[in-house]
Amino acid sequence: MLIWGLCVIYRTLGRGVFFCRRCGGDREYRHRAGRRFVTVFFVPLIPLMKTGEHVQCLSCKIRYVTEVLKLPTTVEMQLAHIAGMRALAAVILRAGDPANPVARRRALDAVTGAGDKGYDEDALRQDLAAPADAARRKVGALGAQLQTEAREWCLAEAIRIAMADGPLTGPERAAAEHLAGCLGMTQAQAVGVITLTEQNTVLTPGE
Repeated sequence: MLIWGLCVIYRTLGRGVFFCRRCGGDREYRHRAGRRFVTVFFVPLIPLMKTGEHVQCLSCKIRYVTEVLKLPTTVEMQLAHIAGMRALAAVILRAGDPANPVARRRALDAVTGAGDKGYDEDALRQDLAAPADAARRKVGALGAQLQTEAREWCLAEAIRIAMADGPLTGPERAAAEHLAGCLGMTQAQAVGVITLTEQNTVLTPGE
């Protein structure tokens, strides 16, 4: 008696780390491709059509379409967040008085608060000397991964840096509006955040 059937044989194309929505964090994965085979006595003998590719989480075993690998991992998102905040702080400082110690201190606090605990004056000087185009790209990458409320918070942080040494100047206001555009905000959103932050920021005596 001949016993035949069908089965799918998978081969691994690659491995790495991705963000697993089921697990809610970064997990190891394997990228696999499958092909159907006709089996005779449970032995795969005749190859048939391919079944396509998928990505499988090695923790929860859930399979995803390969597009999931285009999503950033939490580590990549954190790095983009820090890089974006560094660029944002540098842009707004250059629009005002980048040598002012109070404004520089506020910029340092904003970046360390974003997760870069080792950010210091040397790193700030490097960021201030970086090309403007590079800063815009980093701020844009930051805005692309944030919700509306988080974008508004980042813009407000930039405004608070600018106002650390006094009221917003014309160039600082223009820089804030530019940053809002890089973050993916509309002009109306930018004006609203700028106005509200100005109203809520208490200037110290002498500023």
